[in-house]
Amino acid sequence: MSERPTEPPSGPPTAPEEEGQVAVLERPDTDVPWVTLVWNDPVNLMSYVTWVFQTHFGYPRDKAEALMRQVHHEGRAVVSTGSRETMEADTEAMHAYGLWATYQRAG
Repeated sequence: MSERPTEPPSGPPTAPEEEGQVAVLERPDTDVPWVTLVWNDPVNLMSYVTWVFQTHFGYPRDKAEALMRQVHHEGRAVVSTGSRETMEADTEAMHAYGLWATYQRAG
């Protein structure tokens, strides 16, 4: 029986750390804000969209109406900003209310 040759380790080689040095690993930009967008649709009444923004986000009526008007006139509005996980949850909540919504990185 012949032995199989040992395969080299995958990935880039690592240099031995010298005493007192700390290895720093790069992390993805997790602190970059994300946004939830609500898009205009031909189905929902403006009063309902305002109610959703007040109910889900706790916005005062003036802010909820301003966001609703932005959705209506500009086609979309940023309704919340935060971590990706929070924006995913807000987007799913908007879908549950019957609104068209997406999330993306801010900027």
